[in-house]
Amino acid sequence: VPPALPAAITAGTIYAQRRLKHRGIFCISPPRINVCGKVSVFCFDKTGTLTEDGLDVWGVMEKGPAGFSELVPDPKLLPPGHMLSALACCHTLTLLQGQQLGDPLELKMVESTGWTLQEPEGDRDVVDAEFGNHKVLAVMRPPTQQPLFPGVRTSEPVAIVKRFPFSSALQRMSVVTVAHRGRSALAFVKGSPEMVASLCLADTVPAQFSSTLRNFSTQGLRVLALACKPVDVNSDLINTDRGEVEKDLQFLGLLMMKNLVKPESAKVINILKLAQIRNIMVTGDNILTAVNVAKSCAMVGSDEKVIFVTVTPHTTQSMPTLRFSLEDGAAQTSTDAVNQSLYQGGYGYHLAINGKSFAALCDHFPEYLPKVLMKATVFARMSPDQKAQLVKELQKLNYRVGMCGDGANDCGALRAADVGVSLSEAEASVASPFTSKIDNISCVPLLIREGRCSLVTSFSLFRYMALYSLIQFCSVLILNTVKTTLADFQFLFCDLFLVTTLALFMGKGGPSEDLYPCRPPASLLSLPVFGSLFLYTCLISLGQLASFFITTTQDWFIPLNSTVFGIENLPNMENTCVFNLSGYQYIFMAVVVTKSYPHKKPLYHNVIFLCFLLVHSAVMTCLVLYPGPFFSQLFKLFSFTDMNFKMLLVAVAALNFLVCFVVEMLIDLGMLSFLRLLRGNRPSKKQYKRLNSLLSDSTSWLPLNQTLTPTDHSVIYCS
Repeated sequence: VPPALPAAITAGTIYAQRRLKHRGIFCISPPRINVCGKVSVFCFDKTGTLTEDGLDVWGVMEKGPAGFSELVPDPKLLPPGHMLSALACCHTLTLLQGQQLGDPLELKMVESTGWTLQEPEGDRDVVDAEFGNHKVLAVMRPPTQQPLFPGVRTSEPVAIVKRFPFSSALQRMSVVTVAHRGRSALAFVKGSPEMVASLCLADTVPAQFSSTLRNFSTQGLRVLALACKPVDVNSDLINTDRGEVEKDLQFLGLLMMKNLVKPESAKVINILKLAQIRNIMVTGDNILTAVNVAKSCAMVGSDEKVIFVTVTPHTTQSMPTLRFSLEDGAAQTSTDAVNQSLYQGGYGYHLAINGKSFAALCDHFPEYLPKVLMKATVFARMSPDQKAQLVKELQKLNYRVGMCGDGANDCGALRAADVGVSLSEAEASVASPFTSKIDNISCVPLLIREGRCSLVTSFSLFRYMALYSLIQFCSVLILNTVKTTLADFQFLFCDLFLVTTLALFMGKGGPSEDLYPCRPPASLLSLPVFGSLFLYTCLISLGQLASFFITTTQDWFIPLNSTVFGIENLPNMENTCVFNLSGYQYIFMAVVVTKSYPHKKPLYHNVIFLCFLLVHSAVMTCLVLYPGPFFSQLFKLFSFTDMNFKMLLVAVAALNFLVCFVVEMLIDLGMLSFLRLLRGNRPSKKQYKRLNSLLSDSTSWLPLNQTLTPTDHSVIYCS
């Protein structure tokens, strides 16, 4: 192994790291840069990653006597009551120097009510006589306003005495509050609508709950549900058990918030799709909201179908079931008609699944898991652990997985992914090898382009350093056959002046401006790499032998003294001609193996490398044509007097370069591909490619509108 190889490859990686830093992407694990060039699927969180961080309150729908009341666009218009108090109190905000801090969603929610947050000064473990001498964490005070009519009730301050913070696993948070003067106590719960509704008394949940939730979710709105429960004001509220608080609730209503898709998201997703990099959304939000966002950011095309995967777990009364159903209510259509419309109509399709179904699929239908992973684009209501599990399952299919997120919920997935990109400088950045100051996913194509550039550079450096050793090996081998060798300074000149400088600056070339579908080779043990090394070794040997035999056939040729061996035989004609040609080979092979299109900028963009090529070429030409007494003595060179012969050596070097350059172009065009025909068509080593081929040939694996059980489902195996 050439000693300069690790240093050269490290230098190429450092150049890439510096370019990323200049573009606002910080890397704490430089080896991961090369891995970026191999990514085949990228997973994205939704909120704060594909969509804006900030949420705006879109409206509130309170439960009424006969279902839901009319939509109220501004919570300030709500009458005093439990719903308004829940919006004002069900949060974990705190004050810092008089400013409210906390979750952006909760900040917007409280701001929309007009209520203000107050916290006790100093020790929080103090009783507040205003609220029945209970220990108070915070007080929410309504805006001061006069009643519109005499006798109309106005809102009163509410004290928060206990908080249960939001849990991704539980999909909810709750608070225990005390009314003004300690008259009563209420627990408020806020969370995902499905979870909150499941904790409420059935008779308090409106009959149109599911249809209303579906309607708002399909519009891309973030929907939260709120509920309450009376608590004994004389009980030990501080030590109240969470399990007791969050059960037998009374449903209050829904809060809708608008989360806009970032303008860069659709553009980046299209770039990745054109580069044949698969995109997946992994979110903790509602599945219908997630599908709407997937369509808005071009993950799902306008002419593509979405199929929902629903899996029910095993219970004591029923077997687990699996069902695939179209989003547009194709249940009323016959199965054959649906299949014909989907498959023969030329439509693409995407699967969407939630976290509960994903867990049941892993447990009860493991044979379907790889196929669902191959076709699913939307994973909703996923817990942090499930996000990490999804990444690992994709890796089992031999995908190189990238993950982009911005919150603590994404830490596990960022850590598990081959390439983790954090858009936050907080918790997620600790688990991620890459942190972007750009607050949108436009950093992802840049990172992949840089990774591909770095990967191509590493392969170029490996081949160059291997050829450098082979060039020197051929020179020494030829000269040893005539009992001579290279001079010490000739070795130093080639190793330090020619090779090291070229190798160090070869990797300075930047990435291409565009992302192309073809990926760079990911394995050194490949036919193009070793095939090219073999061909170049032959061409290099022929070039040096040509210069050697051209020299020995000249009329004025004087053979060296065969009774003396090694450096004592210097200078001599054989050494000089071989050294001169090998010097050119070190230079032009650096040009031959340096790749540009499609993953790197053209060679002329690497100005420093180009300057060294010109300087080295000029120095070698001077050593061949006009070495002078000083350099002849320093390099132990024989001074040829025949100018035509010296020009012939330069011409041989130029011809050798031209032949090698043409061979490299032919290799890029697939010259060595015919050798693959000799071994026949072999299946891909990557499981996801083999599985994709099988799924493309068969449509029977996806039975629409049929309920499957573990005993009757069909399986496509991929060995």
